[in-house]
Amino acid sequence: MSKINRRALIRSGAAAIAAPALFNANSASAQAKVIKIGHVSPKTGPLAGFGEADTFILEQVRGLLAKGLQSGGRTYQVQIVSKDSQSSGSRAAEVASELILSDKVDLLVTSGTPDTTNPVSDQAEVNEVPCVATNCPWQPYFFGRKGDPAKGFNWTYLFFWGLEDVIAAFLALWDGAPTNKVVGGLFPNDADGNAWGDKERGLPPALAAAGYKLLDPGRYQVMNNDFSSQIAAFKAANAEIVTGNMIPPDFATFWSQAAQQGFKPKIVTIGKALLFPSVINSLGARGNGLTSEIWWTPNHPFKSGLTGQSCKQLADAYVTATKRPWSQPIGFQHALFEVAIDVLKRAKSIEPKAILDSIVATNYQSIVGPVQWTGKPVKNVTKTPLVAGQWQRKGDKFELVITANRPAPNIPTGGKLELLS
Repeated sequence: MSKINRRALIRSGAAAIAAPALFNANSASAQAKVIKIGHVSPKTGPLAGFGEADTFILEQVRGLLAKGLQSGGRTYQVQIVSKDSQSSGSRAAEVASELILSDKVDLLVTSGTPDTTNPVSDQAEVNEVPCVATNCPWQPYFFGRKGDPAKGFNWTYLFFWGLEDVIAAFLALWDGAPTNKVVGGLFPNDADGNAWGDKERGLPPALAAAGYKLLDPGRYQVMNNDFSSQIAAFKAANAEIVTGNMIPPDFATFWSQAAQQGFKPKIVTIGKALLFPSVINSLGARGNGLTSEIWWTPNHPFKSGLTGQSCKQLADAYVTATKRPWSQPIGFQHALFEVAIDVLKRAKSIEPKAILDSIVATNYQSIVGPVQWTGKPVKNVTKTPLVAGQWQRKGDKFELVITANRPAPNIPTGGKLELLS
């Protein structure tokens, strides 16, 4: 663990809180056996923002587990083997297979959109290795893997929110604003875009039921360099709201071309691309006022069951250690290992079926909220709360301000929505 991360962790009180709960170095039952956790996330490529906090979180968790973990009456050393999906589904499948067949991991954990979570989970399912995923809406995760609600999957579980939650958050954001309720949709031809734009389970029926008119020009290819046809369609329809789900490079291209072509919506609410401070900062003045779903902030009212840190303490430790602004995946990357460690501590043995049984029995309070698989909305999914908000310039920095919390009123708002000028 680096000196700066260790100092940040000690300042937060995490090391002192967590240590007694995790290990007993003098246990007579200590064994030489190592528990291996395989971890896959996108550390490079267009989805790298989702893996930005990996180094910090992994150093924190490895430090806490340095003297071992008690499971089934024994103390085990724990090895975390982390691999980069490179924002590629085929690469994610490849490294997941390596973790299972070569590294022989006991538990897989994965995060960072369906491009990573789905192929990793598919490898876990076919090889009968327990797997926990996060940071992927549940419909692209479940139905994108051809899940049957009547049966579900056997070895793979997810905690995150769903499209119904992002729709509710977006509507809460828009409903109070003076617009004509005409919405332009931007949905890529990938697992996320196809789920968000799905005519039965996605945004179209829900927005129509809420009195909004959605104009969907059809799927575009990821890493698109020309959004002129979409912009022309939105202008012709007088769309005052733009929504969708885009990777950061695609949104940057769209937003630049919208300015060049004189398209000026009142509200732009985009999933995925607008989550990260680095993306907003790269847009300069045109980042001000953009809106997005919000999964986690330092102001969320939860704390880590692993370290005892509040959301603010975890975010502050990250900023101190990395000299970077906090970002939403920090909370979920931390929670992924919270849940993994809780599962392993409760498992009756480290055999695959025992670890799976422990996942199914999870009832855990994490830094992103409760995690408990109850069979709803489907067998392998449990949901976390979601709100929405806006990037607003405060002095020389952009801040992500929660402006709509109707779906989760226990999460406080920090300001009001401002229309784009």
